[in-house]
Amino acid sequence: MPSKRTVERARRDKRRGKSASTQAGEFVREEIDKIRRGKHGARSTKQAIAIGLSEARRAGVDLPPPKRGQATERARKSARYAYEAGQGRRRPKRRPRRVSQAVTKALTRERRSTASRKALSRQARSAASRRTAAQRSASARKAARTKGAAGRSRAAKKAARTRARRKA
Repeated sequence: MPSKRTVERARRDKRRGKSASTQAGEFVREEIDKIRRGKHGARSTKQAIAIGLSEARRAGVDLPPPKRGQATERARKSARYAYEAGQGRRRPKRRPRRVSQAVTKALTRERRSTASRKALSRQARSAASRRTAAQRSASARKAARTKGAAGRSRAAKKAARTRARRKA
């Protein structure tokens, strides 16, 4: 169950016109924090991210399930159920508390190191290596559209600093 603060942050992102994945990022961040605090663990970094995305879908973030071939059938079905529940198109079959207790109990047996900086970095690097140049430039254009003049200026200065640091 996501905290009220996380849901409010996601709503604020939506009001500001941020993308669904940015809104969902709030839930993923909360999930990573839960693991780091030792509330529970996860089998892999991918699973920790998946739990966050599922919570986002259930909370009503307009994040559609993955397309065919992007994830396993089982994962797609689970994501579709979560999405439909969040959009109010489906009433969950099981009692939420029972499910929550069972899931939490299973997750407490998993390791906590999956949310370490190193593990997250490794996951991000492997995801970034799968993206094409066209996808990267498209996301850069989208970021530029949603930032505004001051935000673009800040991002450009930061990029210049990064280039200078890497050259030195």
